[in-house]
Amino acid sequence: MQAFTALAGALAVMAGAALAGGVTVQLPDISGLEDDEARSLIAELANVNVITSNCAGYEISNGEWTLITGTGDKLAARLGLDATSYDRTYYGPAFKLLDDPEACDRIGPKAKPLIEKLVGMGGGTTPLTQSP
Repeated sequence: MQAFTALAGALAVMAGAALAGGVTVQLPDISGLEDDEARSLIAELANVNVITSNCAGYEISNGEWTLITGTGDKLAARLGLDATSYDRTYYGPAFKLLDDPEACDRIGPKAKPLIEKLVGMGGGTTPLTQSP
């Protein structure tokens, strides 16, 4: 059952939508990005993900986290990165930011503008409605 759930989640991300803690997440359209823009965006997404996940005061919602990570996964697939290359190239440097005592305050404020940028590209989060 876990394999089916993982496969369904991967297919949803590739289709551009995902579910996260009672929220539907629509991933942005990345088709118009040049490769250098895609590489820059994926690096920014990794940095913001690490900082918002590890620095007090810069937390984001589950839906916003899924928007960030789903977009990063979508960009990695578009750039032809396997999981190892993606982690080594983008998340390795992002985690090294945690060694810098000023990184939280430098990167943390970039989270909300980045999320707004993803929304401007067609991404977003919508709370699921409950049936009466």
